[in-house]
Amino acid sequence: MRWLDVPPLWLAGFVAAAWLQAAHFAFGLSFGGAWAEFLAGILVGGGILLALLAITEMRRQQTTVIPHQTPSRLVQSGIFSRTRNPIYLGDVLILAGFVLWFDAVLSLPLIPVFLWVLEKRFVIPEEDRMRRTFRADWARYEQKVRRWI
Repeated sequence: MRWLDVPPLWLAGFVAAAWLQAAHFAFGLSFGGAWAEFLAGILVGGGILLALLAITEMRRQQTTVIPHQTPSRLVQSGIFSRTRNPIYLGDVLILAGFVLWFDAVLSLPLIPVFLWVLEKRFVIPEEDRMRRTFRADWARYEQKVRRWI
């Protein structure tokens, strides 16, 4: 069952919750207009781009992209020189984009909740594994690069 505990499934669940809220419990609330759809496209596209950049860099470094596994290398190049968690950041941007796209005003609180879930279930355990595996290299990297942005 551990293979089911992956960020894309969590993201899909949160996106589905936002869609259900927008479809059945909108209560006449709206973000109002084309600006929201434009920003939604930028957020979703930016999130996908971040994730693709990170996956490409991890593949180039020949290490795993699968959560709950210890990577064989500490990737510090490419997008990882700007943020320690570009895939998770991309997931948050994608959720925010879909909340705007669906016009799911009441689902805005799902964004920080999703961020909290990612941090507790994935980021903190991964960073603990990296800290144990890469010790001094991780300490330097952690000081140099922020967790999110």
